[in-house]
Amino acid sequence: MSIFEQRESNIRAYARTYPTVFVTAKNSRQVDESGKEYIDFFAGAGVLNFGHNNPRMKQAMIDYMEKDGVLHSLDMQTQAKAAFMQKFTDVILKPRNMPHRIQFMGPTGTNAVEAAMKLARNVTGRHNIVAFSQGFHGMTLGALAATANEYFRQASGVPLLHVSHERFDQSHDAKAALAALDSLASQYRDSSSGIKPPAAFMVETIQAEGGVNVASKEWMQKLEKLAKEFGSVLIVDDIQVGCGRTGSYFSFDDMGIKPDIITLAKGIGGVGTPMAMNLVNPDLDKHWSPGEHTGTFRGQNLSFVAGAEALSYFENADLMKEVAQKAEQVRSALEPLVAEKSAHELRGKGLILGLDMGKGELAAKVVQRCFQNGLMIGACGSGGRVLKIIPPLTIPEADLMEGLDILKSAVRFVMEEAA
Repeated sequence: MSIFEQRESNIRAYARTYPTVFVTAKNSRQVDESGKEYIDFFAGAGVLNFGHNNPRMKQAMIDYMEKDGVLHSLDMQTQAKAAFMQKFTDVILKPRNMPHRIQFMGPTGTNAVEAAMKLARNVTGRHNIVAFSQGFHGMTLGALAATANEYFRQASGVPLLHVSHERFDQSHDAKAALAALDSLASQYRDSSSGIKPPAAFMVETIQAEGGVNVASKEWMQKLEKLAKEFGSVLIVDDIQVGCGRTGSYFSFDDMGIKPDIITLAKGIGGVGTPMAMNLVNPDLDKHWSPGEHTGTFRGQNLSFVAGAEALSYFENADLMKEVAQKAEQVRSALEPLVAEKSAHELRGKGLILGLDMGKGELAAKVVQRCFQNGLMIGACGSGGRVLKIIPPLTIPEADLMEGLDILKSAVRFVMEEAA
């Protein structure tokens, strides 16, 4: 029996999906202790947009540590922090005319969500926040209240309050989703409806854990209009689908909206070191008092160093052009599975795509078959029915095509076995 089985908590999950001990990793491949290689279509659940052990980021961190650069600093000012903030401003914010302030908090996405919810309530004086069906926003109690998945919610041990859920946009039911927003607006306008406008609307433009459900531009614009009409804060959770994942830095860059708060984590640390931050409209940010929302790890300097190097990928359009090309390759490879009825649907944007198998047990068997054959891929969505394809954006074309061949073979094998 391994030390993991002897001592690690029963809560472990990914270790059960990928039951091996990994030793090394580079770009889109991991190697286990037996020497077996795996192509990674999971990428740390969206953390490793720039691959495992990105050489540019690794060298930047080594250089920083060899100079005895400050590693831990609470929220004090360091050169590494200044360099990251300046580069983020110059490369991401200024070209988009975004005046947003940068707030650092605890190192994970759920910390970013908690801070955003707290500020929205502080600003508006309201309690309720509207989140959406199939949404995932984190595991701490406030964020968990906004998360829709009942399996996660039931572990809280207490009532999850002050969040209500509305219908998310779905491509197969777009009219109903738009009508649901109109209905909300009507209820908010009716002083006798008993329903008051919320402190905020919190939404993912693409529900990564929820099944790779993609909101339309029309729906997002209507949601933004609804928020503005009733003085609610629009929070866009870009934690898993930001940082270039969709073919542009933000997932909403092509939607014509201006969120009040954008939550970021996962990929912003660049190399896998943890960091989370919120981009906050200055009119909202002024409501914070110094130290009112605190934490021990509000920005970690190795993450600033690697994250600043990650931003270099957005100084020109080369990587985003690669993402668009690779996304087309993935679609071309997998769309035949839908045409031949081996899969239910393929959906997504950029290099986050979901292959809907229709049933969770089928998707689980595909995940197992892929792992046996050297491909790491995860399942998501209701009942785990969707195979989520999120390789590193830097994945070599040869690895991408080999991984897709393994995936196609596994899907066909499982479906033939089920027939």
